[in-house]
Parts: sequence; structure tokens; C-alpha cells
Amino acid sequence: MEGDRMSLKNRVKELRARFDLTQEQLAKKVGVTRQTIASIEKSSYTPSLFLALKICEVFHSKVEDVFWIE
Repeated sequence: MEGDRMSLKNRVKELRARFDLTQEQLAKKVGVTRQTIASIEKSSYTPSLFLALKICEVFHSKVEDVFWIE
């Protein structure tokens, strides 16, 4: 896998809109800053497994339905 440009993609922005949450509201629910949520949505930041699971809990979703490797 070395040399491959893999990145973690996600549906956080889409799900946040569906649940009518702002970045700030989601950030508060999972204990991070709004900037962290913005970075996750842009796939420029890879959340810890713990944070990813907390985000999935808010959306009542399985981790593989929210995050995937591309």
C-alpha cells in the first residue's frame, strides 16, 4: 500500500444536513471544535476511531455507512 494515495472519505456533511445540524452543533455533541468538523468534511483531517464512532452515534449509523477508504 505504500505509495498509494488513499484517503478517508465520508458523508458527514450530507448526514449533518439531513439531521439539520450546523458544524458547531455537531462539534458540541462530539466534543471537538467546529474547525475539526469542517476539516473532517473536507477529508483533510482523519478522525480518531473514537471520534468517528461518536459521530456515527449522533447519526445512528454504522461506521462503514459514514466513512470509507478511497
